[in-house]
Amino acid sequence: MPSFNFILTTIIMCGLVTFISRVAPFVLLKRFQLPAKVVDLLSFVPIVIMSALWFESLFHQNIGHLPSLDYPNLLASLPTVISAILTKSLVIIVIVGIASLALIQFLALN
Repeated sequence: MPSFNFILTTIIMCGLVTFISRVAPFVLLKRFQLPAKVVDLLSFVPIVIMSALWFESLFHQNIGHLPSLDYPNLLASLPTVISAILTKSLVIIVIVGIASLALIQFLALN
């Protein structure tokens, strides 16, 4: 059984590494200016992350078979995408997405 000191040291070191990896980019970017091409490339990161999260929730993995669609999430995505195109407001997009999924699940239960 590991000792308390080993576990405590591991937790502290993991926290330190996590803190440094999240703070270091801000510290470095305050001192250095990135080239315009790098800034343009980094502007796609939020879109890619949100798309990956969206596609992950749209499909269910079945080992040995093709992925299957999650129809409630697909139906809830339609008004959410429309609100994203029309408003471009993150708050509105999140509210419409949550409300549409809640409505679909409420209708499915009744």
